[in-house]
Amino acid sequence: MAANLIRLSLLAGAAFIAPDAAYAKSQSTAPAAAPAAAKRVYTPADFARFAPKTAYDMLTQVPSFTIHSAEQERGLGQASENVLINGQRIANKSGGAIDQLQRTSAASVERIEIVDAAGLGIAGLSGQVANIILKETKGGSGAFEWNPGFRAHFTEPEVMKGSLSYSDRTGPVDYTLSINPGTGRGGLGGPVVISDANHNVIERRHEVYHSEYQEVAFKGKFGLDGPGTSVGNLNLGYTPYWSPVFQRDTRLLTTGERRNRLNIQNKDGYTADVSGDYEFALGPGRLKTIGVWHHEHAPLVVTDVLTFDSTGAEPSGKQFSRDAKYAEAIARGEYHWKSGRNDWQFSLERAFNSLDQVGGLFQLNPQRQFVAIPFPEGTGKVTEVRYEGIATLSRPLTANLDLQVAAGAETSALDRLDDDEPARKFFRPKGSLTLAWRPSKSWDVSLKLRRRVGQIDFLDFLSQPVLSQDRENAGNPELVPPQSWEAETEISHDLGRWGKTRLNLHYYWVQDIIDVIPIGTDGQGIGNLPRAIKYGAESTSTLLLDPIGWHGAKIDLNAGFEASSVKDPLTGQKRPISGNYDRWGSAQLRHDIPGSPFAWGAGVQYQHYAKNYYLTEVIRTLDIPVAYSLFVEDKNFLGLTVRASVFNIFDGRHTVDRVVYSGFRDRSPVLFFEKHDDLVGPLFDLTIKGTF
Repeated sequence: MAANLIRLSLLAGAAFIAPDAAYAKSQSTAPAAAPAAAKRVYTPADFARFAPKTAYDMLTQVPSFTIHSAEQERGLGQASENVLINGQRIANKSGGAIDQLQRTSAASVERIEIVDAAGLGIAGLSGQVANIILKETKGGSGAFEWNPGFRAHFTEPEVMKGSLSYSDRTGPVDYTLSINPGTGRGGLGGPVVISDANHNVIERRHEVYHSEYQEVAFKGKFGLDGPGTSVGNLNLGYTPYWSPVFQRDTRLLTTGERRNRLNIQNKDGYTADVSGDYEFALGPGRLKTIGVWHHEHAPLVVTDVLTFDSTGAEPSGKQFSRDAKYAEAIARGEYHWKSGRNDWQFSLERAFNSLDQVGGLFQLNPQRQFVAIPFPEGTGKVTEVRYEGIATLSRPLTANLDLQVAAGAETSALDRLDDDEPARKFFRPKGSLTLAWRPSKSWDVSLKLRRRVGQIDFLDFLSQPVLSQDRENAGNPELVPPQSWEAETEISHDLGRWGKTRLNLHYYWVQDIIDVIPIGTDGQGIGNLPRAIKYGAESTSTLLLDPIGWHGAKIDLNAGFEASSVKDPLTGQKRPISGNYDRWGSAQLRHDIPGSPFAWGAGVQYQHYAKNYYLTEVIRTLDIPVAYSLFVEDKNFLGLTVRASVFNIFDGRHTVDRVVYSGFRDRSPVLFFEKHDDLVGPLFDLTIKGTF
């Protein structure tokens, strides 16, 4: 009875897909030496019908597996990206395994293992983890992909988007060189209605927004097969980017007055990254030394001008500039050894982070020139020096029960160098306990309890006005990272020839949650509230449809929710955390037509966010909450994979509901209501990929 109830809860809201015979076979090919269901093994033959060009193409087709990118933790910290390569974590800030797999030919993959994290001896991981085993290939190989796309309205086409990589080996060094032009487009437009406190329309607008982000990422990865059993890796990256944003609207007041507003943002900068590690045998174990360096130069200029067409009045406007430089340097050591059934790891880390910002605020004068006004709160330098030590023990308790315990602490000194205050110093315990249980071949259960210290954005220490919404955001030198007690459990069930399903439950108790708080007598900005809670569930499933006679078809379904509660700093009443992602779901159908190189598919997705609560306004933004998509694919067009897709077929809208008060909302009347109903339109994409 209990198993049936859990099975029903796992399938609720889940996604299903149809397999071929290779999938069913792969689910029973775990090595005999491993405990029952300790791992599921997939070979390249299991993915043949998808004609994958890269290792990443294979990974995305693993049934009921969700790829989690690396969390932006403090420093390097414990592992969070649930993808390993040859059993190893890629040691850089962004994880990196996913990026490397996108540049690795499918021919290099020997197998993919889906294992439970608790039995790996890698601190920080929990739940299902994909371990991609790569084989040595003779001779060089390359992969390329071109992803042009365009939107039906508002934006320029995306032409320079894709990737080109080449991998080879010279003596003890293997390397991958790549160039990745990337783009991002945003565009919408439509009516905006402004109403007074009694819901009488006082103004109508028509707005148009578009952004054309462009970057070119140059990357190099070098692996060293050193003397003895030593191995090393070096990763280099340089990415210049250009990010213009344009927002303009025409305004017609009920008095007959006509106005125009133009907001232009330019952010052209670059990032540079160097990371490396070297691992070698030392005493009874192995020592890995890791270094990470990151730098970003991100100059920003925002110009906002309001003109008065019908009255002839002089235009008014402001300009905000920010020359920001970010830096991060991390040195880390990990020592790993085994003692009987115990798997030990001890890590020490030092991290240095800094933000150096010069801010400027300017007012448009009658001569239509921007003149600087005093803005000392927009300039400053913030630094943090942090030390962390974590000891981790992993061991099997029984043949089907694994334990991992991590315990340690961090100390940090957080300082704003341009004031007279001494650095603030903190000591924070942290750690986790993870259990992985395999009650039978078809069931996997994991439980993780964690004490976590979150991340903060140094920009919030300094003033960052939002000109497009006439909102001042004061800097907060007292900001501290949030801390949380977290409990997560994941239950996976193998449905045999029908596929696989997984249910994740979580509960977080957060201290010093980051939200908008009062600053000074009448200011507002990012700060800490004493406590909050978050809890939710997510179900992910893959159903193979061959058993019902639909060969080559599959459906993936994902659904989840997260409820949250925090005490509002003005009213004292409980409300959701600002902007929390609280409901989502998707269903994706893919059909690989047997006996042909063709595939097609369709999907629907849903997403919903809680309101954002500022002190003088409340706003909810929903960007295409429901969207439908369709694709067709030829997996052997002159040896290439060619895919055409369209997203947002039925014109899902972008909506904004905003309530603005004349002062703080707990003591002031409503000033106006603002509603946006913007057209986005369909998004068309073409993908052409191949190898050489």
